[in-house]
Amino acid sequence: MMIRLLTTVPPPSNIDGRAERDRLMPQAAIRVLMFLVLAFAMAIVPMSPSAARTAGKRVLTGAAQVVASDFSVFAGKRVGLITNQTGVVGDTHLADLMAASSNIKLAGIYAPEHGFRGGAEAGVKFDNTVDGKTGVQIFSLYGKTRKPTRAMLQGIDVMVFDIQDVGARFYTYISTMGLAMQAAAEAGIPFVVLDRPNPLGGDYVSGYVLEKRHKSFVGQYPIPIVHGLTVGELAQMIVGENYLPGLAGIDLKVVRLQGWQRTMRWDEVDLEWISPSPNIPTFISALVYPGIGVVGMTTLNEGRGTAVPFSRFGAPWVDHEVIARQLNDAGLPGVTFKPVTYVPRSIPNVALDPAYRGKKVNGIEIEVTDVARYLPLEVGMYAMALMRDHARTKGGRQFFKNLRMFHLIAGTRRFHNDLKAGKSAAAIIESWSGEVARFRQHRAKYLLY
Repeated sequence: MMIRLLTTVPPPSNIDGRAERDRLMPQAAIRVLMFLVLAFAMAIVPMSPSAARTAGKRVLTGAAQVVASDFSVFAGKRVGLITNQTGVVGDTHLADLMAASSNIKLAGIYAPEHGFRGGAEAGVKFDNTVDGKTGVQIFSLYGKTRKPTRAMLQGIDVMVFDIQDVGARFYTYISTMGLAMQAAAEAGIPFVVLDRPNPLGGDYVSGYVLEKRHKSFVGQYPIPIVHGLTVGELAQMIVGENYLPGLAGIDLKVVRLQGWQRTMRWDEVDLEWISPSPNIPTFISALVYPGIGVVGMTTLNEGRGTAVPFSRFGAPWVDHEVIARQLNDAGLPGVTFKPVTYVPRSIPNVALDPAYRGKKVNGIEIEVTDVARYLPLEVGMYAMALMRDHARTKGGRQFFKNLRMFHLIAGTRRFHNDLKAGKSAAAIIESWSGEVARFRQHRAKYLLY
């Protein structure tokens, strides 16, 4: 295994000389006075935690750094780019920048689920095509194959991955990454990951670790539902922990982020949110997705067919005022719940046939009040346990609609069994604490930040 971490050296800090200090000395008293005035004003009107977080910190993606160097790391190479609409630097797509560079040749684009420009609904397959803007061949990795074939890799010198992930195991872009790494290794082609932030942060880890018998495209690796890794870190772990066969000799490089820290969620970085898939239009939808995405595996509507997917859930038979009150009584941090009614609609290329389409749904809306404290998966567990009990009081209404997919998303049958047994949300959450602790130990050597 060959793993090289490409980093750019940060510019040296300014060094103030004695003459410069002497020149500024007459201004010192003014600065002190201004500081005291500002401190007094802040004491009167303190900045809220959410306002402080949304100020934004300068973060440079791996893509931004290779563009700044005019792709020197790929100089003279024919590049195969695995990307979608999130692969931008500033206002310009990385594919367009690569196509315009005289340093490299963009020889192929490889598109994951939802397509190169992100216009396809979840689960909708698409074929190979040609990008109208660059004239470069687009190979579908969500059609006849989900792993690049040898024919797709003909004439490629280096494979590059640049996609914004959301940090949940069942979001398929990380499966695409692993299968592409496998194909590159088999063809003897180097693989480079241009790292991007995990929008859920790098400290929050939660959920069942995937069991081997439930491995699928919505769960390729034995990691928790929320893993707390960037795609670059995960790529290293896939290789180092032998999560996929055939990767022992891969030439893997990661272009690290600059300025990102593990404590940061997306609201703390100064990058624009670009919808990574049709039903994740905002960062808040990504934040609530891990928990309410699981809720969507039941007979409930999870907000698809509305403007706020994953920020609400319900069904026509739900006593939404009761459920909202019970969720608020649970005292979950960083969130409040309110009863709402809504009608899911068919939205082309987003949610063509959402649950309870055209019917009034009694739902519960999630209002995140503190991004830093919000626990996405734990909220989902409390919602699931309460709705399970509620379904039973409603004459034993059917609660599970596709058990096979439910098991694949959970990564285990334990979740279904625990719900059937009537276990509380707290007990379910506690049940995975040991495996999460072990995962944290295993992932430690792969952390880059």
